[in-house]
Order: sequence, then C-alpha cells, then structure tokens
Amino acid sequence: MHPKDILTQKIEDTVFTVVDVETTGLNASYNNIIEIALVKVQNNEITGVYSTLVNPARDIPYFITQFTGISNDDVYNAPFFEDVVDNITSFINGTVFTAHNLSFDLSFIRKEFRLCGIENFKPYQLCTLKMARRLYPELKSKSLGKVANHLRIKNPEAHRAESDAKVTAQILIKMINELKSSNGISILEDLLNFQFNPQSNLRKRLLNEKLNQDLQFLPDAPGVYYFLNSKDEIIYIGKAKSLRERIKSYFSSTAPSKSHKIVKQAKKLKTEITNTELTALLLEAELIKIIDPKHNVQLKKYHNKYFLRINKTHPFPNAEITNFFDFDGNDYFGLFINRKKAAQIMEVIDKAFILRECKDKEFAKQKACFLSEIERCTAPCVGSNSSHYEDELEKVYEFMLGKNQFLLDRLLNKMKLYSEIQKYEKAAEMRELINLVLAQIHKSSLLAEPINSANVLIEVSGAFDSKDFCLLLEGKAFVKINPISSHDEFETALDDYFNSTRHSDFLPTEEDLEKIKIILNWIVKNRNYVRIFYLRKYQSKEVLFKDLSSNINIAPIESQSTFDIKDLIK
Repeated sequence: MHPKDILTQKIEDTVFTVVDVETTGLNASYNNIIEIALVKVQNNEITGVYSTLVNPARDIPYFITQFTGISNDDVYNAPFFEDVVDNITSFINGTVFTAHNLSFDLSFIRKEFRLCGIENFKPYQLCTLKMARRLYPELKSKSLGKVANHLRIKNPEAHRAESDAKVTAQILIKMINELKSSNGISILEDLLNFQFNPQSNLRKRLLNEKLNQDLQFLPDAPGVYYFLNSKDEIIYIGKAKSLRERIKSYFSSTAPSKSHKIVKQAKKLKTEITNTELTALLLEAELIKIIDPKHNVQLKKYHNKYFLRINKTHPFPNAEITNFFDFDGNDYFGLFINRKKAAQIMEVIDKAFILRECKDKEFAKQKACFLSEIERCTAPCVGSNSSHYEDELEKVYEFMLGKNQFLLDRLLNKMKLYSEIQKYEKAAEMRELINLVLAQIHKSSLLAEPINSANVLIEVSGAFDSKDFCLLLEGKAFVKINPISSHDEFETALDDYFNSTRHSDFLPTEEDLEKIKIILNWIVKNRNYVRIFYLRKYQSKEVLFKDLSSNINIAPIESQSTFDIKDLIK
C-alpha cells in the first residue's frame, strides 16, 4: 500500500493519514468500531477528511455511550464496516498511518480489515503519543487532551472521532515544525525513527544543539546561573550550592516540567561564581527584582520560622511569638528554627519576669487579672508605675543577651521560698526554669540582639577557605563584594559605625528587610558555617579585624564570572 521510496521523501511531500476510532470497548479481540475518522495532512495543511459512524452489529455499552455520546440509536442505520472498507483503504493508500496511541487504533483497524478479507495491513506508522514522550518530557500525562492543552489546541468535541482526529492532525503539524527547526529533521525516515529514539539520547542531542558549549566547563562551586533565549534575554535566574550539579539536574528525566520548559527555550547559559551559597541567594534575589525574568516567580516567603516580638509600640510592651518580622517600631529576637524553641523562651519570660501577658484588648479594660494576684504581673493596666515596668523589661533584654545571673538569683530565691512554705509543685516549676536557663536556652535565638536594631558582622565560610561577610546595622544589610554595586558600601558602613557617623538617609528599606530574611533563614540552617561578631564588643574596626584574622584575613576574595552581570541588566 505504499511505494518503497517513500522513506526518502521530504516531509512536506509526504501524505499522512491521521486516524481516530471510537469503539465498544478497549480490547480489539472482543469489541468493534462504532465511529472512524480519517484526516489527510500534507505540507502543514489538512487536505481531506473522511468520517462515518459504523454499525458494530452489537449493543453499545452504557459507559461507552456516556463517554462518547454515541448510542445504539445513532448507529442503528449506520453502515457496517464492510460497507465503508473500500472508502477507508482508498483514503489510507500510499500514506503514513498516524494516530495518538497508534497501537490502539491500528489493532481495531486490522481486526476489521481481517473480517473483510484484508490481511497483512502493514503501513508506515507514526505515533504522536511516542513523539510527545520525547518532545514534551515535562508533561506528566501525554494523553491527547494534555498534549493539545500544552500546544494550545482546542478540541470542540472530545471523544468523537472526527474532532479527535483533527486535533491529532494539528498536533502532528506542530511536532513536525518543531523537529524541523530544532533537530533538522527533513525526510520521512528520520521522522519515523525519531519516535523510537531513547529519551536520554534525545535530551543529549537537544542539549548539544542548544547549550553544549556553555555546559562543558561548569564549576563545582556556588553561584548564580542565567538561562538566555535566542534574543540574549534572560528568561530565568537561579542560585546553586553547586552550579555543576544544579544545572545538570535540568536535563534529567525526572526534572520538573518547569525545568524542561526553561531548557527548551534557552539558547545560552551564563554563570556567576560566588564565595558561598548565601551570597548566591542574595544576588539571585536582587537580580530577579531588577531583571524580572519571565520564568521567575516571587521569592518564597519565610513563614516557617519564628521570632519573639517585644511590642515596643505600646507604653507597656509585652512579649509574644510571631512567624514574621518587620520594621514596625517593635523589637524582634530570633529567629528560632521551630516554635518549640521560641515557646521555651516565652515560658521563661512569662514565669520568671513580671511583664504583662494580656492582649491589648484586655489591657484596655483597665482591670487587674489573676496574674497580678499571684505576682506574675505588675498590673500596669490599673497603675502607671512605668519605671518599675521598664526595669523589668530591661532585665528581659539582659536575659536575651545572655546575662543570666540576676534571673538565676531570682529563680533560686523563689524555689527556696516555695519549698519553705511547702508549695512543692511551684518549687519544681522554678527548678525546671533554672534548668532551662542553665542550658543557655537564650542561645536558641540566632541573634542575642533584636534583629531590627542588631549591630553584627556575620562571617560565612564556604568551600576552599572562601569567606563571605554580611553586616547588619540597625536594620540595614550590607554584603561584602556585591557584583552589581559600584562601590564597597560594606566598608563605608563599617567605618561609619566605628566613627559614630550617622547619615540622615540611614533608614532600613524593603530591600534591607528582604536581605535580612534571606540571611537569617540561610544561617539558621547552616550554623556550623557561621561566626557572629557583636560590634558593641569592639572599640575599633582594627580590633574587630584582629579577631577575625585569628582564622581568616578579611581581605576581599575576588568574585569569578564568565561575563559581566551589568551587561545583562538592560
């Protein structure tokens, strides 16, 4: 039914017949066709259509009617397959038999042909399902509907033969065009062979054509990577602990659909090496805001960590646990890696200090509560002894800074008193609090100073003795060696601190807030790679540097890159 030289034909000269059948069931041995549609395709156009209902000479099961909409009444006066077999063979003759999940449609066609006396039906075959598995590995399902949606092809009447066949024909046209442009496939034999190519080999060939030169010498180092399209526009920015391993994962068969989509559109890859993963994270966040690549979304929110908030905006501040922080006039200690750690600190504050524990709504009622009766609160709601309250609040801050002697003395005296008056449960409670304090529970907070007003230098260790340095100054964040900064703000800010220089514009911004969130979230997971230096302990920058140099020289480590980032920022 086909000339032998058809394999050497150019694809645009080849005629394809797209076939779709609806049947009484899934197994061709026991079921029959109830509708068939044939769509002829040549040179990117649909050139002919043949469609008919078929009387299967048996009842159509109810679930098939529900699925296709075809009932016994619909096929009652329809022709039997032998009545239309000549039309079908004439339409198919000399063409490439094509279908989505071809084995299903072909098994029913062969079964009906045999019943009509036509044996050994062996056309050239092309399965768009097999093609989809190789062209669109990012799709979890390669069903006709999912592939059509992916290619933005509408199916006005799904599960009816003519509509499904026309959709399959449009899918075929798009696939052929894609393979011509990306793989250089131009003759039928290459197209037919493509559907049997191992997917790993296919990915390798596509990789070689698009990104091979850029991927040959990827470093095993932290940094930021950029995928660019054919117009040299950045379409995605990512960070990596290892650029080599992270970028290789984009070409894995198990990579998520987004990765495959990015690789498919990418023509170039560029990388920027950083000293540590933390600076890669910070650089990624900053560049995403500046460039806004099409495949990047907003960076994740950090709502899975906890802070202790001292509500300084109230005349009588109380303490509470929260899962975010902001520059809102309150003080935030943290962050804590889980709520349990924060709750232990709150337990010590509530039971060992006499700050109010009520909400602002209750405080406004100006009525003393039970806690004031048991001397766990100074009852500021009914009095105005603010100095007493401020003294107690100051002791809470000293506890968070690690100055525990006053607190231990207070708890020991209470435990002794409760024992003397035989309140042994209360004495045991004090003993538990003492144990928490002696365990230096305050250190479960990442910083001993409020985050919004902390003055600290953070040293981050990377591979091969590389170092990064972050500076937090009263809510401002600075990173040493910022590839997109024109001057070293880190050194200037550090000099200003020790020279007691304050600028009128030295106020935290949303950018600082975002940087601090990223820094703290990374550090709390990587404490073994971090040293924190509290600037209040040093009289000068030279003394600080001397302490730092006990293990590392603070001299800048030059950032490496394969290009200038500024060239990509348009």
